Amino acid sequence: MIDSGANLKQELEQMGNLSELAMRITGKLDYLEMPALNGSLDATKNFYARAFGWAFTDYGPTYSAFAEGLDGGFDAQSSTAKPLPVLFAANLEEALDAVTDAGGAVVKPIFTFPGGRRFHFTDPAGNELAVWSDK
Repeated sequence: MIDSGANLKQELEQMGNLSELAMRITGKLDYLEMPALNGSLDATKNFYARAFGWAFTDYGPTYSAFAEGLDGGFDAQSSTAKPLPVLFAANLEEALDAVTDAGGAVVKPIFTFPGGRRFHFTDPAGNELAVWSDK
């Protein structure tokens, strides 16, 4: 059993990919796919790499996958409605600075909600996301 202490990360690394172990459950959220339209795939990948340190695996010229807590990918051919993924940050102000430094546009400044604080931003592809903190 995994404890919630300081050894959690090490234990997860020894077990392998957490998303493969814990997320493959029928009926549970398993993958997040977001559009990266109008030639914005490279800019979108660069943004997430710079702002959050994400890494990508390309599957042809129109799809790039990521595994950053929850598996997902950017689809350059999608025409579906946009989701609102929410990322966690221990330090919300540092996350906001990283987003703006990487070229993101803040569309809702930091605000308080029951349980924490968050802000919303758009990436180079126009996807709206939020970053929240419990502090």
